[in-house]
Amino acid sequence: MSTPYLLHLETATTNCSVAVSKGEELLYCKESNSPDFRHSDYLHLFIEEALAQAGVKINALDGVGVSMGPGSYTGLRIGVSSAKGICYANDIPLMAVNSLAVMAQQCRMDEAAVLLPMIDARRMEVFALPMDQNHHPLEATKALIISAETIDALPSGKKVLFGSGAEKCKAFCQGDDFLFRDDISVPSAKDMLPLIAAKYKQKEFEDVAYFEPFYLKDFYTNASPAK
Repeated sequence: MSTPYLLHLETATTNCSVAVSKGEELLYCKESNSPDFRHSDYLHLFIEEALAQAGVKINALDGVGVSMGPGSYTGLRIGVSSAKGICYANDIPLMAVNSLAVMAQQCRMDEAAVLLPMIDARRMEVFALPMDQNHHPLEATKALIISAETIDALPSGKKVLFGSGAEKCKAFCQGDDFLFRDDISVPSAKDMLPLIAAKYKQKEFEDVAYFEPFYLKDFYTNASPAK
């Protein structure tokens, strides 16, 4: 089987990120991380640029990978809708990976540790996925309200916290058992390459018609409910 050309979309956070790869080899990545970034305005422009710079036509793609969440409701909806549209139009498979697992690819440890990628949710809440140093999940992805009790309930051992939600934990995480990686803040499409390539090889494809983002919790706004 020839090495596939794959498109990777990461829109779960403030980072709008697009990558094109040949298997696990990165050909080009276009991304921009800004608190007020509008993925709906730029995602398709980024896709066009990434494909052009990689020298890959959209009809030559063998599959599309998308970061499925948890994360921003709007960002996930835009990313997944775009991925599904490309797959449907070109009759190619869709693959999806957990956004926290994508971000965890940036953290490599030579010693035993619990990795805690965290994405900011609301107020004192975060989305988190406890993993071992080899990136294997220790627990299911969850929404946590950060408190002393929450931190005490985390898996034992040295813990490495990172991502946009980790800052909320600093007041509760004192001592040598806690390491904060402030250099890791958001997932990137570049980090999807090995995860999506493995899914393509194993033919772990999603149903393009029925696949939905992993929101983890219901979407809500500050608006009052209609009466």
